[in-house]
Order: sequence, then C-alpha cells, then structure tokens
Amino acid sequence: MKENKIKKAVALGYDIDKDQAPKVVAKGSGALAGNIIKIAEENEIPIKKDEDLVELLSSIDVDKEIPASMYKAVSEIFSFIYDLTTMERKKRELEEKDY
Repeated sequence: MKENKIKKAVALGYDIDKDQAPKVVAKGSGALAGNIIKIAEENEIPIKKDEDLVELLSSIDVDKEIPASMYKAVSEIFSFIYDLTTMERKKRELEEKDY
C-alpha cells in the first residue's frame, strides 16, 4: 500500500527594518503548498526541504514571528539561502567578465 503523504509548505519572510524575527508569510498543504512552491520557483526564491521544520513552522499563524525556540533552526535556513545567493551572484559575475 502506497503512503499518502500530504505535501506541506511554509514561506518565511524577514524585514530587517520592521521585524524582530522572521515570520510566516504563507503556509498550506496539498494544492496550496504546491502553489507556494510554484511561486517560489517562479521568483527564484530558494527552497529548503525539511519536513520536520515544516511541521513545526506549520503551527505558527501567518503574519506571526517565529518563537525564540526556533531561531537556531530558522537561522540555518537563512544561512543556506545566503550561501546559495552568494554562489549564484559570484557565478553571474564570472560569466559577465570579459576575458
């Protein structure tokens, strides 16, 4: 028997000028999760797959900041995104240079 796993997604945002901590800006399961992922892909927003963290973040209401107990886990996500963004920028800079 095939396991029926419901896909979930949580989108985080952080405005350094307004927010004390990252907050949940969207969340959902099934088709809504698929739409969140599709929008992220279309806008070249990095996606980090972590089922355990998605479960934890799903318990937070939209537009609410993450609790301090989740700072470490979420900081790892932002570090992952920063690293990806930095690598992509360096790659583009190398491609744009005239040799």
